[in-house]
Amino acid sequence: MNRSESREKAFLLLFESSFKSDGVEEIIESARIDRNEKISNFTIELFRGTTENLTDIDIYIEKYLKGWEKNRLSRVVISILRLAVFEMIYQKEVPVSVSINEAVELAKKYGYGEDSSYINGVLGSLSKEIAKKDKENQILDKI
Repeated sequence: MNRSESREKAFLLLFESSFKSDGVEEIIESARIDRNEKISNFTIELFRGTTENLTDIDIYIEKYLKGWEKNRLSRVVISILRLAVFEMIYQKEVPVSVSINEAVELAKKYGYGEDSSYINGVLGSLSKEIAKKDKENQILDKI
């Protein structure tokens, strides 16, 4: 299973968790046993990491929503955004551009209308903040 497929499975697990009160492990086991899905370690890392950091991730998302409140976003959009923000903030080995591109592709596949453009805009704004902080850290490292 490649990383794109793993991300898609992590998105689907996040989406599923938005309907259930089950814990991370129960949702993973349900996917493995009930649906006979293969779940990669990367999928688990993304799903678990996103779920464990949901409060901080939602703060980032809310900061960059333009004209919307988080509770008005569809479950598809919020699940995609959460996954991408987790990768962008916590998975430093994954280039930010890759996280954004993967999120846009998921939105094209599972979203509606302008979801992919909206997600691209939100994540693009966050990427500018990340680039600014990275540049500041590089300057501080030189001091």
